[in-house]
Amino acid sequence: MPADLLATPDLLRSVFRRHAAGVAVITARGEAGPVGFTATSLSSVSAEPPLLSFGVGTGSSSWPAIAAADHVGVHILGEHQQELAATFARSGADRFGPPTLWREGPEGVPVLDGVVAWLVGRVVARVPAGDHRIVLAEVVHGDPSGTGRPLLYHQGRFQRLRD
Repeated sequence: MPADLLATPDLLRSVFRRHAAGVAVITARGEAGPVGFTATSLSSVSAEPPLLSFGVGTGSSSWPAIAAADHVGVHILGEHQQELAATFARSGADRFGPPTLWREGPEGVPVLDGVVAWLVGRVVARVPAGDHRIVLAEVVHGDPSGTGRPLLYHQGRFQRLRD
């Protein structure tokens, strides 16, 4: 088998660059204040009970708060929020400072303003998965009433839907 077809981290990244994914921001209340990060690994897991999942790297600055949090916020970003997605993806950024608009939501979770939709979930499991953890959360609150079209991530860039 050719070496470029063997399973490596680069092969996985290369294949998943071709997989378009919705863009979400995950938030939690940390001991030192709110934390959050951009995620493309968000999945609906179950309707009964309503469960979702996302992946988070154990080396990320948000992991200690996510590891201890009882509840997390999940925000579906709109195509008008590319800069917000970039802010929450950037290491060392002041993610909750201006111009980010947010408020304390249900269960004390930071809720971002202007998103297409948001959910608050009660963390029910953190499953080891290599250098990440898969977090499972049961949805307890949410609001699907935001406007706009979803932001996508494809080929290493934020993208918009095309008709």
